[in-house]
Amino acid sequence: MCIRDRSTQSTGAEGSKEMGKHEPGSLKAIGIRIKAKGLQKLRWYCQMCQKQCRDENGFKCHTMSEGHQRQALVFADNAGKFVDDYSKEFEDSFMEMIKHRFGQKRVKANDVYKEYISDKHHMHMNATCWQTLTDFVIYLGRTGKCTVDQTPKGWFFSWIDRDPRTLARQAELEKKEKMDKSDDDKARKLMEAQRKFQLELEGGPAERSEATDLQRGEGTKAVTFGIKLSAPAAQPRAAPGPSPLLKEDPSITAPPPKTHAPEKRKLSAAQQMVEELERQKEKRSRSSNWIVEGIQVKVMNKALLDGTVYKKKGVITKVESSTVAIVKIKETGTKLRIDQQQLETVIPNPGGEVLVVNGAYRGCEAVVKKLEIDSFKVLIEVTQGVYKAKQISVDYEDVSKLA
Repeated sequence: MCIRDRSTQSTGAEGSKEMGKHEPGSLKAIGIRIKAKGLQKLRWYCQMCQKQCRDENGFKCHTMSEGHQRQALVFADNAGKFVDDYSKEFEDSFMEMIKHRFGQKRVKANDVYKEYISDKHHMHMNATCWQTLTDFVIYLGRTGKCTVDQTPKGWFFSWIDRDPRTLARQAELEKKEKMDKSDDDKARKLMEAQRKFQLELEGGPAERSEATDLQRGEGTKAVTFGIKLSAPAAQPRAAPGPSPLLKEDPSITAPPPKTHAPEKRKLSAAQQMVEELERQKEKRSRSSNWIVEGIQVKVMNKALLDGTVYKKKGVITKVESSTVAIVKIKETGTKLRIDQQQLETVIPNPGGEVLVVNGAYRGCEAVVKKLEIDSFKVLIEVTQGVYKAKQISVDYEDVSKLA
């Protein structure tokens, strides 16, 4: 009798142990932890307590808990301030993700929101002043932070970059393009004026003949062509020999043959004007300082660091003034503060990318096409801007290899 009672008690104890909380590391405990780690439904998330519930019953139990009731009382004292703070945090994090993830590309609002809520600890929209994603997108368009448009596929928007540095860089590029366009317009107007002046000198524009269809009547005879065969080509005559007079008197020598120097082709007035504009632009754009960030240079100071960096290549990482730059040596990584008089440009092999650092095309990126060693020049082809695909010949010191 006693033995039966003891076995019954031990079995009950074991059963209660099995029905209790799962031990850490068991399969059931790992499954529960995986489910809790993933993204759950947003409507069962409490923003005040920052707690995610797994189902409706869990959310209901949480709202009836003592901790939630205390947070609700604090929220009720100043509800407007909490909503504004949540809204500002949601907007800042949303715009930060757009800036770094999509930039100024036109994207679908719903796709961006799906990527935003993939983070489990994101700020939820149900705690902000916007009820739906549409309201938030309309707010971004009304405040000028994004360009929004509605299509049958949904709302789309693109971020507007209002960073002062970006706006200054865009204004500088527009100013440069406008100056280049003005120079091109001047050259075009001068060429047009020269053409009109030349036509006036020649007596007006010549009449142009236009092609018409051949119209033949009923009584028109067929057109025949008579072709005459040309006479056979005459045999070339032999070159005349030396004069017999020269053989009689050896003191008389034949005069040396006259060599005519090739005549230089005369340029037209329009071409002369274009060259004059190019010279003016070259004179206006040339400067005494040429150092720019991001180019490779060669150190030409023998006394610097006991000559260990003489003729070593480096990259300009910072320009401190118009003639002083910080150069990072490529082999050792040492940073030196050097004047531009102690530096020299680096010319790559054909096909290498360079930056024009001085002259009329200063600031343009180009590709080396040919090295003109005899004249110490390099033939380059511009790869961007209004001068794209234009080939020019510049001095060695006017271009340098890009880092």
